[in-house]
Amino acid sequence: MHVITLGVPQGVGEEFERGLHEEGARHAVECRVQHARSLEELPELLPPGLLVLWDAGGPVQDTLTLCQRLHARREPSRSQLVVLTARGPDELHTLEQAGADECQAPPGGRWGARLIALERRLRSLEPSALVARGGGNRMRTEATLQALLEFTLAEPGPDFFQVMVRQLSQALGVTCALVGELDGSAVRKLACFNLGDFCELPPYTLAGTPCEITVDQAICHYPDGVAARFPEDTMLHEQGLRSYLGAALRDSRGQPIGVLAILNDKPLEARQLDYALINAFAVRAGFELERRRQRDEMERSRDLLQKTLDSVPEPLLVKDRGYRWIAMNSAFCRLMGRPLEELLGRTDRDFYSKAEADALRRQDEQVFTTGQPHEAEDSLTDASGQGRVLLTRKTLFTGGGRSLLMMLCRDVTERKRLESQLRMADRMVSAGTLATGVAHEINNPLTFVSANLTWLEEQLTEMIVVPEALPEMREVLSETREGVGRIRELVQDLKSFARADDERTGPVDVHRVVDGALRLMRSAMRHRTQVVRAFGEVPPVRGNESRLGQVLVNLLVNALQALPARTADDNRIQVSTWREGPHHVVLEVEDNGQGMPLEIQRRIFEPFFTTKPVGVGTGLGLSICNTIVQSMGGRIEVRSQPGQGTAFKLRLPVDGVAAPLRGKEAVLPL
Repeated sequence: MHVITLGVPQGVGEEFERGLHEEGARHAVECRVQHARSLEELPELLPPGLLVLWDAGGPVQDTLTLCQRLHARREPSRSQLVVLTARGPDELHTLEQAGADECQAPPGGRWGARLIALERRLRSLEPSALVARGGGNRMRTEATLQALLEFTLAEPGPDFFQVMVRQLSQALGVTCALVGELDGSAVRKLACFNLGDFCELPPYTLAGTPCEITVDQAICHYPDGVAARFPEDTMLHEQGLRSYLGAALRDSRGQPIGVLAILNDKPLEARQLDYALINAFAVRAGFELERRRQRDEMERSRDLLQKTLDSVPEPLLVKDRGYRWIAMNSAFCRLMGRPLEELLGRTDRDFYSKAEADALRRQDEQVFTTGQPHEAEDSLTDASGQGRVLLTRKTLFTGGGRSLLMMLCRDVTERKRLESQLRMADRMVSAGTLATGVAHEINNPLTFVSANLTWLEEQLTEMIVVPEALPEMREVLSETREGVGRIRELVQDLKSFARADDERTGPVDVHRVVDGALRLMRSAMRHRTQVVRAFGEVPPVRGNESRLGQVLVNLLVNALQALPARTADDNRIQVSTWREGPHHVVLEVEDNGQGMPLEIQRRIFEPFFTTKPVGVGTGLGLSICNTIVQSMGGRIEVRSQPGQGTAFKLRLPVDGVAAPLRGKEAVLPL
């Protein structure tokens, strides 16, 4: 016989153990005595036998709590709980309500009779599983194990808990089986099978219910009289329930998260194996509840992430290492013209041409490999055949051992169209500004070409050409050819300056562009300033010839307008070129005009900012120049001081260099 004493003083315990062995020997009952100072020294499920609790005489609530906890961890049908106490009748009754089978004045007596009665009771108990007395229903252990096996192997579908409580109720032949989730100080029902059917239960508080003991003690059993022990639990009274067996559901950290319980309207006995079975069901249910909590948390996190992404006004896309689209915001879906469900899991190759998709993949791989952000302006044709220009920035971020690429993009198709129109309008404005000078440049050679042709016509009408006139005629023809060439060259420069096919890029001869711009400006500058060329040996740059010519004409016009009213010998405009390192060519336009204060230098590249009178300037010239230079991968800088002139420096990438220089305009000290 296993005997456990809890809190018994050492002297009393030694006398108790000696007398117990003597009584046991007299009645042929072998006793194994275990002394414990606290509940923590005892197993979670107490073995069958005699339990002796010592009442130290302090507050009765302390002894009541120990009594309740001992009762919750034992098998009442296979154990006897005796409290050694000197309290009065009212408090003794309270202890019996808390689970004590007997209350004896210390040191107690008649231990032999208790040992005989307990031994007889243990031998009389059948090795059955859960037994409902009075109803004649017996559930064999094999059937319970079979139900557990089927439940364990079942797929965790949406009706997982409903299946579990129904199997428990039917297999064990009890009135009710339920499973609930802890929600603060209450239990929220997950499933309840009562009187052969599923039913709804409102959330109920733990306080004053057997579920509270279950959560605290991991497993709890009241074979009979459970309603009387918990008078505040209205469900027990309303349904006439008499017995209760429950187990706590715990998460992977061992924290209680729910309760599994079976209740009956008849007394309910249980053995050690029954506790193990109900606990196995509880463990399986705990795993499923924790999985659902994690799934719900992931769904909440995913919803929060989606709402966060949707709050970004620009189209945003996230790719995994396999280049698949795994997350995006609503702005990106609108850009693609498709719902989220049709875009998740897809790749660039599902929507763009092979060449475009391959180019995008090379960009992605560069970011994945180097970890460095990448910016680009890509012209793409989507699956509907519509052409788009996207300005994108791709960034790598890692988390949880996973590398992801986030792409923030902007559809600049309409902006590019408007920019093209603005550039063309600016060219026309510049062409209008130069119209008088260009007409004069054409009129000069045209005048002497016309005079020469008239003279030749007069000579040829006489039908006789004397040999002495031939040298003069040859000279006239040569002058005429030169004049026509000058006209053709000027028209070609004007055509190159004003043409609209400015989207093509390639190698550009900087010196040819400078010569063409100076020819267009020759008439306007001839009587106003000296023009100095300071050309170095430079390779072709990557860009567009007409765009670069537009920039240069704008800078020359600005330089000319900045010159004060003085003789041409005192004014100077110098155009210089040189190579700066292996990757860049510098083109500089410098004047010795009025210069600019620092506050104006800081704003000259802003759209619509101008220092000219109303109706004279639009304020777009330098802004467009800056945009053009940046689109070619270059940078424009200015340095100036009042009264000392201004210099605009264009730093342009050499054709064939992979990495263009990115940046904004800079204001440098003179």
